[in-house]
Amino acid sequence: QVQLVESGGGLVQAGGSLRLSCAASISIFRINVMGWYRQAPGKQRELVATITSGGSTNYADSVKGRFTISTDNAKKSVYLQMSSLKSEDTAVYYCSVTLPGQYNYWGQGTQVTVSL
Repeated sequence: QVQLVESGGGLVQAGGSLRLSCAASISIFRINVMGWYRQAPGKQRELVATITSGGSTNYADSVKGRFTISTDNAKKSVYLQMSSLKSEDTAVYYCSVTLPGQYNYWGQGTQVTVSL
């Protein structure tokens, strides 16, 4: 079992920045993929960004150039730096990890609200 604890969400004005953090209960060297997803009210959960154990990143088109995903091995954490935030970025953001064998775990979610 893997526990994921997210933090860093909150209320920010459009154009502002936030950094989300997600701390894992295991070494990230044991993790194949770490990622961030989001779910807005009335919408399906969607991928925001992922990073592999090899450092390859993938971003949703809607956040490219504005969001950056990164990891800190020592802190067993993955981060999402969000800049130039828009109202449409408002959602609950979830951290996710995928282990070998496609075992997938999710955090509890953190709310990000972008005001106009």
